[in-house]
Formats: sequence, structure tokens, C-alpha cells
Amino acid sequence: MTAAPDSKLATKWCTSPNYEPRRDGRTPDMLILHYTGMETADAALDWLTREESKVSAHYLVDEAGRVTQMVAEDMRAWHAGQSDWSGETDLNSCSIGIEIHNPGHDFDYPDFPDMQMRAVEALCLDILSRQAIPKARVLAHSDIAPGRKRDPGDKFDWPRLARVGIGLWVEPAPLAADEGWGAGDESEAIAQLQAELQEFGYRVEVTSTYGKGLVQVVEAFQRHFRPARVDGRADQSTRETLARLLAAHRATKA
Repeated sequence: MTAAPDSKLATKWCTSPNYEPRRDGRTPDMLILHYTGMETADAALDWLTREESKVSAHYLVDEAGRVTQMVAEDMRAWHAGQSDWSGETDLNSCSIGIEIHNPGHDFDYPDFPDMQMRAVEALCLDILSRQAIPKARVLAHSDIAPGRKRDPGDKFDWPRLARVGIGLWVEPAPLAADEGWGAGDESEAIAQLQAELQEFGYRVEVTSTYGKGLVQVVEAFQRHFRPARVDGRADQSTRETLARLLAAHRATKA
């Protein structure tokens, strides 16, 4: 693999052995953001570049905003794992993965520093200037793996990225007093919710029943698009935010 970074923002190249050609001639049309979930960025870099880890990503952004590239953008890094979006399951072949150093929910989940967010913003813009990635396909790891992953989590500043054109975002509907629907509920309205989440891209089975899988998908949706309360319940705020997001998504395809 070439040792010349694809992005001029990468100040370090540290090759990971965990990569391969993208399958079926795919080019990247998805950008997936992660947090490292490790206590230090150095430990994350070490893990992402060890053959025995069987994981990698294209980029790592540390808390000071330094960018390291580990896998060339035209190669298939191993960051998405078992995942699904819009019915597609080999997301490694169609995506670029950015690991953002943050210890994560298991280590008190600190805020993302401004210097780091500035670097993430610049790196995303740089990638999008070279790769044809639609706004609706700039996603969280939790979006593509609900119930399995929580990163980059509800503290990540998606609105900041959206203000400069990165990702699809709408103003979340305000919280209200209603409890909404939750586990065990059943109705045709729940089937409609499932169909709308499925249309946006989440892996959801339309059953009319609010099961564990739907709880996990709603939690993932809330972490990204309505982070004020992440509880897996489809309250009015969650449903209205989804309606706004779907309208914006449909408009991008019109």
C-alpha cells in the first residue's frame, strides 16, 4: 500500500495490515464515524494496526486533532463489522471509516474537544471533496449496527458538521411529556414507524410489534438525530424528528 496519505490533513501514515481490495469494484459512497472506545489514542492506534486485532479504519483523529491515516481510501478497511444499511451488509466495501478518539460510554464518555471536532470537520470535508458520498450516507457506527454499537454517541456534534454540509440533519422536535410507544406495544401505527425507519435505511422488520430490535433501532436513531433523550421509546418528538428527516431525505433524491 502506498505510504502517501490521501488527505493532506493526515500528518502521519501508520499502515494497518488489516485491509484488502474493495469487493465487486465498489467505490466509497458512505462515510462512517466511530469513536475508539479505548482509554488513549495511542492504544487505539496500536490496536488498529495490529494484525491480530482484525480491525482497522482509514483514519484516526486524536483528541488534539492530529490525523493519522492507516488504510488507503481505495482499499477496504475492516471497521464496520456486522452491519446493515438499506439492505446492504458489506459496508466495508462501500465506506470510508474514521475513528475519533474518545474513551466512550465504558469510560465515562467525555465530551469531544473543540480541536478534535475542528479536525473531524476538516477531514470529512476533504474526503467529501474527493468522494461522491450523499449526505444521507454520512452515518454513525450505531446507525449501521443498532444494539451492537453506540458510537460515536449522543455527545457527538452532528449539527456542527451539518452546518458546513456534512451529513443529513434536521432540527429535532422538542421533547414533550408523552411516553410514546415502547416494548410490547402493537399497532398499525408501529408498522408505519417501522416502514419509515426502513425507508431511511435502518434494518427494521415491519411487524406492527414493538420488539427488542425496534427498541435498539430507535435508540440508534435517537443517539444520532434526537440525542436529548435516548430511551428507545417512540415518543412524539422522535416520530416528528423522523418525519422531518425523511422529508429532507426524499428531497435530496427528488
